Amino acid sequence: MQFHLNGFKPGNYQVPDAARKPYPNPPIEDLPSEVDVLIIGTGPAGLTMARQMSEFSDIKTCIVDMEPGPLLFGRADGISCRTIEIMEAFNSSEMVVKETYQLKQNTFWEPDEANPKNIKRTEKIADARAGLSEFSHGIVNQARLHELLIDGMANSITNLRPHYSRALVDMDIDDGLTQDLDAYPITATFKRTDEAGADKVETVKARFIVGSDGARSRVRKSLGISLEGDSANKAWGVMDILLNTDFPDIRVKSFIQSKDHGAVMTIPREGGYLCRFYVELDLIDKNTRASDIDVTEQDLIAKAQKIFHPYTLDVKEVAWWSIYSVGQRIAERFDNRPVGSPDDIIPRAFVAGDACHTHSPKGGWGLNTSLPDTFNLGWKMASVLQGRSDPKLLSTYSTERRKVAQQLIDADKELSKLVATRPTTGDASEQAKIDTAEIEAFMKRQSGFVSGTSIEYFPSYICTGQENQHLAAGYKIGQRFHSAEATRVADGRSQHLGHLVKADGRWRIFLFGGSQDPTQTSSAAYQLIDFLANSASSPVNKYTSKGSDIDSVIDTYAVFQQRDLSMHDLHGYLWPGKGKYGLRDYEKVFHAQEGNDVYDLRGIDRSSGCVAIVRPDQHVASILPVSAHVELSRFFDVFMIEQP
Repeated sequence: MQFHLNGFKPGNYQVPDAARKPYPNPPIEDLPSEVDVLIIGTGPAGLTMARQMSEFSDIKTCIVDMEPGPLLFGRADGISCRTIEIMEAFNSSEMVVKETYQLKQNTFWEPDEANPKNIKRTEKIADARAGLSEFSHGIVNQARLHELLIDGMANSITNLRPHYSRALVDMDIDDGLTQDLDAYPITATFKRTDEAGADKVETVKARFIVGSDGARSRVRKSLGISLEGDSANKAWGVMDILLNTDFPDIRVKSFIQSKDHGAVMTIPREGGYLCRFYVELDLIDKNTRASDIDVTEQDLIAKAQKIFHPYTLDVKEVAWWSIYSVGQRIAERFDNRPVGSPDDIIPRAFVAGDACHTHSPKGGWGLNTSLPDTFNLGWKMASVLQGRSDPKLLSTYSTERRKVAQQLIDADKELSKLVATRPTTGDASEQAKIDTAEIEAFMKRQSGFVSGTSIEYFPSYICTGQENQHLAAGYKIGQRFHSAEATRVADGRSQHLGHLVKADGRWRIFLFGGSQDPTQTSSAAYQLIDFLANSASSPVNKYTSKGSDIDSVIDTYAVFQQRDLSMHDLHGYLWPGKGKYGLRDYEKVFHAQEGNDVYDLRGIDRSSGCVAIVRPDQHVASILPVSAHVELSRFFDVFMIEQP
């Protein structure tokens, strides 16, 4: 797709340039007086949380932001393949894939040894993240991702919409009520910021609050949570521009180092014409904010033109620009509980995204770490609010996501040093020589983390069974369920198994059958299916309310090696009757594809098969033998609440 030919225009890219209009500011409605979940901030973390909550009609959610309307320009642009996998869970990946610039190559430019005033390409390589997912790393305006999440909220069963033009001015938590799950211990006070609101004050009572309100988070400050780490002393300029140039790699992600003028990183943007430039600036005092630096967009253009010599840059339009500083900081805790609290202390307030971790944007980690924060938290909160899981489940959010944030901080420190032609610490007069080979090696080494595909949660009661990892080496416990294709038995359609795990709060059990015929009652696969369907100790029966569809809490799929199966020869649990008419679901059984065999791709033991338990956030929770009925039940018994 091509757009922005005659100037940058925000809005829905499905609308032609000539007709596209910016997202309008929505009408202002009164805030509800009482909610289950109150979300502060409409960035990636806040909108992802709201998008998940919007799927549950019995959970009342409110999301609030101080801005007058949706984001239009700038900010993050990189969408990692893991983030697109998450968007697939929201049924929005197709639009992201269609509209984004897909990053396939990287180039490195250094001073020409024969003429150091000029730059010369030293390497052109495939992107290190290629092949880690069925999706490619993409580049698109963050505002467009926001729109897809907001549209999903509006079209959900709850018709959830953000409330804009509200500033959080006070937040109080009644500590005497926090351990009563039915109580509303949080009182949040807002002031209208729109002209018509005339400083009107509104108060909301909430059972839970999520602060996704940025690096200067009011929620974090109200909770007394400190940020730990290094403050910024290195500045970069960033701008989205429409330009003409004779630089040959303008449509390839490039890192350019000059001899005397610093460095630039270029990232092609969606639409074929727009490009983002990150321009290295000088060291700054640690107490200086980026907004205090006296630099204009014309200064950034002039510096970039010097770095690109002998190539020319004719900038026609600056769609957006900003100055940012490089600093790496992490919150001491991600919820309102004191550090070291036991898991049975119920947290009622959480911080997510930039509110709990700050870093440089060059690695594309901001949005792609913030969005998974609340993708981790959302399903846990929904399960607790619906009475399906023990409240202790909420404590795992801080444990799991703070580990990821610390890994991000460590990686960002290393990358920031590698790409700075002047040191981020020490003598400002010292000139550094960037070793592009080191940058390339770093990106290869960190490719799984950068892409989000190797993010791994600590062993815990929702990430267990490591002793059985050999049964499916390619489904690493704690990491996301790496999708692969299989063929649906009922109709022969090829289906990505990972795309079956939607953001609807349900757990998934994937049965990979062994060498035995699954239609035989003596086979391990048949016996497992019969256990799930009929045993009183089956987690499906224990944790599904009477009258609900059999897959409403735990959704089971089966993949077999045999390719001559008929649905009606299989156990009826694999093609259950659902809904008010008891219509049969024929989309739960698959067989491995010849030449693209999931057993080979994911290292699944062909003789015995295995069971993969997959969390609602698409992470592998456990690998078990097919015959491990008791262990399967025990897994869920640790944290789930039996239903009447």
